[in-house]
Amino acid sequence: MQMLTKFESKSNRVKNIAFHPRLTLLLSSLHNGSIQLWNFQMGTLVERFDEHDGPVRGIAFHPTQPIFVSGGDDYKIKVWNYKQRRCLFTLHGHLDYVRTVYFHHEHPWILSCSDDQTIRIWNWQSRQCIAILTGHNHYIMCAQFHPKEDLIVSCGCDQTVRVWDFSGLRKKTTQAQPTFGIEDQFQRQANQLNQPADLFGNTDVVVKYVLEGHDRAVNWVSFHPSLPLLVSCSDDRQVKLWRMSETKAWEVDTCRGHFSNISMVLFHPKHELIISDSEDKTIRVWDMSKRVSVQTFRRENDRFWVLTCHPKLNLFAAGHDSGLIVFKLERERPAYAIHQNTLFYVRDKFVRAHDLTTGTDAGVVSVKKLGNQYIQPRTLSYNPAEKAVIVTSSAEGGIYEILQLPKDLNVSQTVSEEAGKRGTGAAAIFISRNRLAVFDKNSQNIEIRDLANSLTKTLKCPVPGVTDIFWGGASAAGGGGMILMASPAAIILFDVGQNKVVAEMQTPPIKYAIWNAEGSMLAVLSKHTIIITNKTLSTSKWIHETIRIKSGAWDDSGVFVYSTLNHIKYALPEGDSGIIKTLEQPVYLTRVKGKLIHCLDRNAKPKTIPIDPTEYRFKLALVRRNYDEVLHIIRTSNLVGQSIIAYLQKKGYPEIALHFVQDKSTRFDLAIECGNLEVALEMAKAIDKEEAWTRLGQQALKQGNHKIVEVAYQRTKNFDRLSFLYLITGNSEKLGKMAKIAEMRGDNMSRFHNALYLGNAAARVSVLKDVGMYPLAYITARTNGLDDLAQEVLEAAGLTAEEVEEFLPNLPSSKLKRPTPVAPTYERNWPTVGGGESYFDKALTSAVTEPAGYSGGFTDSAGAGAAELDEWAEDDLAAGDGALAAEEAEEAWDLGADVGEPEAFVDAVTGDQAEEGAVDVSGGVNEVDLWARNSPLAADHVAAGSFDTAMQLLSRQVGAVEFEPLKSLFLSTYRSTKMYLPASASLPPIPIHLRRNPESNDPRSILPVQVHTLQSITSGDLKTAYSEFINAHFSESREMFRKILWTLLLVVTSSPKEHEELQKLVILCREYIIALSTEIERRRLAAAQEDQKRQLELAAYFTHCQLQPPHLTLALRLAMSEFSKAKNYPTAATFAQKLLDLKPNQKVVDTCNQVLRHATRNPRDTIALDYDQFVSFDICPASLTPIYAGSPSVDEPLTGARYHPQYAGSVCKVTLITEVGRKVSGLRSTV
Repeated sequence: MQMLTKFESKSNRVKNIAFHPRLTLLLSSLHNGSIQLWNFQMGTLVERFDEHDGPVRGIAFHPTQPIFVSGGDDYKIKVWNYKQRRCLFTLHGHLDYVRTVYFHHEHPWILSCSDDQTIRIWNWQSRQCIAILTGHNHYIMCAQFHPKEDLIVSCGCDQTVRVWDFSGLRKKTTQAQPTFGIEDQFQRQANQLNQPADLFGNTDVVVKYVLEGHDRAVNWVSFHPSLPLLVSCSDDRQVKLWRMSETKAWEVDTCRGHFSNISMVLFHPKHELIISDSEDKTIRVWDMSKRVSVQTFRRENDRFWVLTCHPKLNLFAAGHDSGLIVFKLERERPAYAIHQNTLFYVRDKFVRAHDLTTGTDAGVVSVKKLGNQYIQPRTLSYNPAEKAVIVTSSAEGGIYEILQLPKDLNVSQTVSEEAGKRGTGAAAIFISRNRLAVFDKNSQNIEIRDLANSLTKTLKCPVPGVTDIFWGGASAAGGGGMILMASPAAIILFDVGQNKVVAEMQTPPIKYAIWNAEGSMLAVLSKHTIIITNKTLSTSKWIHETIRIKSGAWDDSGVFVYSTLNHIKYALPEGDSGIIKTLEQPVYLTRVKGKLIHCLDRNAKPKTIPIDPTEYRFKLALVRRNYDEVLHIIRTSNLVGQSIIAYLQKKGYPEIALHFVQDKSTRFDLAIECGNLEVALEMAKAIDKEEAWTRLGQQALKQGNHKIVEVAYQRTKNFDRLSFLYLITGNSEKLGKMAKIAEMRGDNMSRFHNALYLGNAAARVSVLKDVGMYPLAYITARTNGLDDLAQEVLEAAGLTAEEVEEFLPNLPSSKLKRPTPVAPTYERNWPTVGGGESYFDKALTSAVTEPAGYSGGFTDSAGAGAAELDEWAEDDLAAGDGALAAEEAEEAWDLGADVGEPEAFVDAVTGDQAEEGAVDVSGGVNEVDLWARNSPLAADHVAAGSFDTAMQLLSRQVGAVEFEPLKSLFLSTYRSTKMYLPASASLPPIPIHLRRNPESNDPRSILPVQVHTLQSITSGDLKTAYSEFINAHFSESREMFRKILWTLLLVVTSSPKEHEELQKLVILCREYIIALSTEIERRRLAAAQEDQKRQLELAAYFTHCQLQPPHLTLALRLAMSEFSKAKNYPTAATFAQKLLDLKPNQKVVDTCNQVLRHATRNPRDTIALDYDQFVSFDICPASLTPIYAGSPSVDEPLTGARYHPQYAGSVCKVTLITEVGRKVSGLRSTV
């Protein structure tokens, strides 16, 4: 048992402490008269209340209302509202120090006791004293209500403990009052005035027991929360335990051990323990049954004055001379491990198995003899191969126990501990099928033991100061697995088999290490830090928290979800983090699946918490550039908030953030940032501030949209820039208007500039003349040949030509001409490089729905219903469909052709530049073009005959590179979307396009009929494939599954549920194709009588594919037979055991039992194989060899088949059409 400090504060001497029953709040009353309100979870001081004069000895929260009560040496009882942060009222009545105050758990009562030798009960609603209890003849030190019954217990310096019964008061105050008439009421009031209040010696509250036994003043007494027990403490340094019955109470025993006055004592709310603190500077824990001290916690310099426990949580608080401390006496984190859908955890010293899918829960193994009753197990490690667990405890310096689990985990049972399966060690974990590692912290050794707990090898820790060990994944070299060692400043990845350090990374002190399901990513947790790294520790992302991190689990999508004291949060592998949910109490996460979090609470009870993973999936899709997923989330979820907007801006996607914002100023800022001038113009008009127009003008100028620049300059009255804009765009008409405006404004500089821009020398002379610059005006007129104006200038200056000629040199003619633009562009905006709408702008306005580069898929066909077809399609159509003319497919399949949408016409901003009289007449759009335009699905493009764009889509979505196998499928799908209506004999038939939404007439929603559906596949081809499998026609079955896989590429789904079913069907096909390829190769070797070792390996691999139970039964029977023939009886026995788990017929059961008996008599395999049945692996379809968990691999993008790295870039052996290792966006089946 140890004291786990959760919060500590420094202050004046603490006289009393109270926990809030629900919130993480704590009140401490101080000797200096102050009351402090703390949030002990966050470690912050919330408020201070200073209205008492002198020490405050009593403090208590109300169970449900936002109020608390205090009592002090100023004889006052004050009721406070901690939300309003003020005192509501004061109760007067006590004549001496108030020692304790408590609220009743049901009635509106306050119980107080005082040095005036009275106990008072107050109604805090009416603010009246309703009872005064007398009987003590000295200071009363404590009085409190029973948690359930109508009892009060008190103690005082008269060396007695008294138990009071207030049932009479309860009945008196809760019974229904009779209805009185007006005369009766007057008479009743008169009687009450004539008779004195019956406060002293009343029968509403009576003394039930008086307990004597202490030799000095009794300082504290407490009720047991559920049993008829009392515990008291005194200045005689003794703790006494008392028992009550209906008629009497008596002393049970005395606990001795303190060396000074005992300040306070209470029962542990969950265990049979008594806790006391004393002025001897110690807190002692006593065993209630044995009445002996089991633990002592000591402070060096501070005397303890107060002790309390939380009403619901496993928390205690003690006040001393210099502050207070909040602590636990045991760890609440349950020991647990998870394997597939089963959670193994320890509760009440029992290992339990909880099925996460069905919710069934059963205790399977007892660990009550591990350690002692007060210390819960620390960790649990599970071995799925042997169905064994290792449970460790920190008792006795660190111990562990190896336990075998029963076969049936759904039936509760107790398994007795076997001798020789326990040992000592600070940590113990399984590292392989039959090996475990035990860490000896004192000697810094790692002991490798077998399942019988026999020592096989001892390794010295490669670095000093190792504090803990964790599982480190499978060893690439094999032989013993790897261990993660935690030291105060680093984690070390250590290969046990090779006895060497594989990798090392600097970290703070680590508490937990959590791997993802694939073993490729690792999250290490310290007190306030999460580090996400890969399996080689070569990369790391750090996430820092200000409060304690409790637990974590990996989401299926690769996001780490973790819990703190008050939040569930997420961390992306790239380092971004955020909040998912707020918690009332901490939980320990075990698994994250979809929208559910499976966790254990502080009582080690499994529970599920629903979450919304939209935010972190959106961010993950954005970081990974999975734009399909980004668009899907934008369209289907209500993802809003300043945090997501700030994140999008930070990551450089303001155009996406634009679609989440309604605030005009924010929308304007985002539109400027992403260059969306249309939205920016709209928002600038709504805001209509000079600053907004100025920014809009600057951005529009950068993009060359001078029409918006013109509007911005007009709104800001920036005449000089407007004039220059008209100059460079060649708009002479508006430049002339600007000259007139400048003249009307009286702006001579602007007049001169406009005259200069217009090349109007006379206007320049006029401006110079008006401002009195006659010499310049005269020279300008002379050099431009304006003699009349020159004479007018002389006359205005009072001079003659002769007077100025002698001062002027011979002036040549002016060569200054009006600047002319290279090309007049005022009628249209300047062309931009890479301009136009971004991908997200188009996608979110339904212009396109595929990633950037998607060309829309329209073609300019000459004939009705024509489409671009490739060469093989052209031949087949010409031969098989006389209704289609050969010239309709004369254009070859050209992947480089521009099939994008025509550039949209952009209206002028001011609206006065549109040409009149121009009428655009064009033909309608062909229906098949609409199919391709309206859908991003390859199936719809194939139906439209747009095979080129369909192939592009499949290439981007699933990495397809070989299309010859899809030829017949494409053609049959194309033909199935049309029917032909016979016309007259001299005319070809009329084609009718079949739609899947014939009720819609909107051209934007027209789509082709669904040729292939999940229902048709599962009811037809899939049954055929299963039948071929059952009949051992393996090649034919493999071809059928491959055909199904290709057909799934052209299936259109209407809901996420259907899409999920499609994905499951893809995985099913993958497993069967790999399984069948394995068996076909095995039979080839068997026919050639080659390589028996390889035949056995292939038979074993066959059983590891995810087949339907009847088919898996056949595979297991085959493997069991082959291995029995080869006399590899132990391995054959494993197949037999798996067969028995499937509950086959009696004949198969008899055969399995026979194989198991052979394995018992022959425990060794005759032929050594490259096959480890206890380690999960995938089968490489190319080499038909295993890829163990944690080994390097590359994935095929459509089915997810894993390959050895050397096959990257090759064509997949499962699909025959996709490229292994290619990066794709994922198969899309829903519009």
